[in-house]
Amino acid sequence: MTEIKNLFKSFGYAFSGIFTCILTERNMRIHLVCAIYMYSFLGLTDWFVLSRTDWAILFIANAIVMMGELINTAVEKTVDLVTSERKPLAKIAKDAAAGAVLIGAIFAVCVGIAVLGQRDAFIKMFGYFSENIPALIAFIVSFIIASVFMLKGLPKKGNNTE
Repeated sequence: MTEIKNLFKSFGYAFSGIFTCILTERNMRIHLVCAIYMYSFLGLTDWFVLSRTDWAILFIANAIVMMGELINTAVEKTVDLVTSERKPLAKIAKDAAAGAVLIGAIFAVCVGIAVLGQRDAFIKMFGYFSENIPALIAFIVSFIIASVFMLKGLPKKGNNTE
């Protein structure tokens, strides 16, 4: 029974790490919001034609970026825990971890262009929003809210300062 309890605890710790990263790291929020919009458009419309392989490639590309951001955060926080001084090795560790995320993100964008670069789908999307102004307004409002979330995060409770 304790093995199962420990398994659930380990999942809890993992989810805590993910949620903490989302709450504290702007770039993770950007990756998350982009993924949510992409999967929403892909799942709720029939504009894009995707094979199972296309879906798998998109999932893998998104996973690499999110994993990279989590690892980058872990490296940055560990370096900050070890030293508050400016040290060349600390800079290299942080910069290399950030560079790994950047490479993942650049190639995820390339994957997105390769898989989702479907002219007909974008014509359908443009036509839909041109003819359905309430949907366009809802999209714009959601994008404004998402942009605030990406840049500012969730509102802080109380006067907590770090």
